[in-house]
Amino acid sequence: MQIFMNPDLLSAFMAGSIALLVALLLVRTQHWHGHLSMDSDQGVQKFHTSPTPRVGGIAIAMGVVAGYLFANDDSQTLLGPLILAGIPAFAFGLLEDVTKRVSVRTRLLATMGCGVLGWAMTGYSITSADLPGLDWLLGFTLFSVLFTAFAVGGIANAINIIDGFNGLSAGTVIIILTAFGVMMTALGDHDLALVCLILAGAVAGFLLVNWPMGKIFLGDGGAYFVGFALAWLAVLVLARHAEVSAWAPMLVCGYPILEVLFSIVRRRRRNLSPGDPDRLHLHSLVKRRLARRLMPNTSSLLRNSLTGALMWLAALLPAAIAVQWPTNTFMLVAGFAFCAFVYSAVYARMTQFRWCFSPATLVPQTA
Repeated sequence: MQIFMNPDLLSAFMAGSIALLVALLLVRTQHWHGHLSMDSDQGVQKFHTSPTPRVGGIAIAMGVVAGYLFANDDSQTLLGPLILAGIPAFAFGLLEDVTKRVSVRTRLLATMGCGVLGWAMTGYSITSADLPGLDWLLGFTLFSVLFTAFAVGGIANAINIIDGFNGLSAGTVIIILTAFGVMMTALGDHDLALVCLILAGAVAGFLLVNWPMGKIFLGDGGAYFVGFALAWLAVLVLARHAEVSAWAPMLVCGYPILEVLFSIVRRRRRNLSPGDPDRLHLHSLVKRRLARRLMPNTSSLLRNSLTGALMWLAALLPAAIAVQWPTNTFMLVAGFAFCAFVYSAVYARMTQFRWCFSPATLVPQTA
């Protein structure tokens, strides 16, 4: 009853309820749209055992729209441009989900374009990075907008990269949104905190169908849309709160960012393109090395879901540090370095079977 009496809780509840309902309907009607929406179980980065709908982004998008309709006017002012600017990311990602013919470059450019659209509608862009020299360049509008577009595309692509196991990406996104929400509540920005709550509600509705049974996947449409939403929240946080260090939102999104950076280094060392798929992401190794050991006699489905849950720990650590010191650049930089250190150590342990800092996958690959 309290939910229906509190307008803020009602908007988040409606976002989650609509997302859950749409996700269930997509699963129930997969025999109608499956020839377009099914994700094959064949491929380098495929870990599921049967074809599954990969259009969960539809459920999240509809949930967010429902939450917007029930939000207060000030939160609608923040959430409306986010929804509209996120359309290209969602549309091109969904097009890839149903056609399997949209290149990574096209999807990335579309998502970067969302950042430009967001600036055009709100006037917000990243104007400070707490780095000497770069801050001077960000004082120029053109460079600021281009940098914002680059950052938006990078975070959205990072969410897509970690979308590998049941619950992994959705759980990570909820952790990030919770961190942003707690941070905004502490700063007294209840309108932006509500936006975080609505987005988290929509993702949670999808998560109930995605984890642990893996009945529906996020898909590129969902990954790029929620990735853009996280990136745009970071822009809003910095634009509305000058006291917050630019390193705070980066550390909140620390796990997917570290995954991207490490993947780029790994693939270059192995003479591969940064966009080439492989099974050497940390979450892939956690399944093979840890989940199989913890649950040796269970199905691949349950090990996939266990892997997703285990990887939530990787998202919790940097988010917790950012929430603790959102205005302290020194502590945030040190926290990012510490998280990178822990990531490298765990990754090395997974590849070398001992604690060290020389992951086997960083050895240059010879022909």
